[in-house]
Amino acid sequence: MERAPRNRSLEIALLVLILLGCVFLLTQMSGLLLGIWVVLRAVLAPFLISVIISYLLNPIVNKLVSRGVPRGVSVIIIYFVFFTLVTVVLVNSIPIFVTQLKEFVETLPSIIEQVEKWSKNLDDGARAMPEAIHRAIDTNLIALEEALTRYITNLLGSLGSTLEWLFTVLVIPFLVFYMLKDLKVFERTVVALFPTRHRKELIELIKSIDEALGSYVRGQLLVMLAVGVLTYVGYLIVGMPYSLMLALVVAITNIIPYIGPFIGAAPAIILAFTVSPLMALKVTIVNLVVQQLEGNVISPQIVSRTLDLHPLLIIFALLLGGEVGGVVGLILAVPFVAILKVVLEHLVEHYVRR
Repeated sequence: MERAPRNRSLEIALLVLILLGCVFLLTQMSGLLLGIWVVLRAVLAPFLISVIISYLLNPIVNKLVSRGVPRGVSVIIIYFVFFTLVTVVLVNSIPIFVTQLKEFVETLPSIIEQVEKWSKNLDDGARAMPEAIHRAIDTNLIALEEALTRYITNLLGSLGSTLEWLFTVLVIPFLVFYMLKDLKVFERTVVALFPTRHRKELIELIKSIDEALGSYVRGQLLVMLAVGVLTYVGYLIVGMPYSLMLALVVAITNIIPYIGPFIGAAPAIILAFTVSPLMALKVTIVNLVVQQLEGNVISPQIVSRTLDLHPLLIIFALLLGGEVGGVVGLILAVPFVAILKVVLEHLVEHYVRR
């Protein structure tokens, strides 16, 4: 009777050692892994976007199939309607976005000049402060200037990869079409790779992952759309320049739990200060109102199922995802952890407890 606990303790100790070894290897191979990740990110980006769109459209396709419409015909109908709507939205919004971006680039020198004036005023006021506070202000101002310079440089550099983005945009519709059309074929192919005795459990695992992520992905996309529209309307009401561009930033970053709203609101508030302190206050109020609506009205109504993840686990996943994959890592961190959680629960349920 004493051997089982000893064996279990030995297994746990070995598992901990293996995990520590994996962490050590990852830290030693960080340079190589980073290079591999850069390549994979460029290759996998169209597939990830296509998977998200497929998650959004698949329930509608399934409803048409349940009413007797062949799956191929259902996919063509939904595919045509969806991409027609997307095209109409892009055709009407891209010119506005480009115009606002050009205006922003033209006014960027005056914005930097305004920031420099603030820096001088802060520096003059800091001379009457203790030396430690004076050094801290100088250090933070230099860090802010360097961060702004890096951001603008990266933004301008990313505009050079137009062909890569054009390829991504062109390939996504084809990927979405075949993912929706042959989804069951893909599932059967994956299941067939495993031994027969494990196939039933694998099908259950796939269904669990689909249930955990399906409503989350669709819900987050709808919440993102609602937050973007509300923020855009709010910015228009208060007269904030570059309203569409800044509202798009708020909508995209809202996908990131906890810290996303702060990241999205920061550029708008900083730019609002270059207009006037009153505008900064108005923009702050708009973001606070939108976030209150999102947290208390929109999300409870749209997101019908949560991932049931502890906040500490989510924060850890965000830190790790941001370190590994930047903005893309922040967005994918929570779904990845959710999949990992479902897999671990499945393994415990079917193998450990037995």
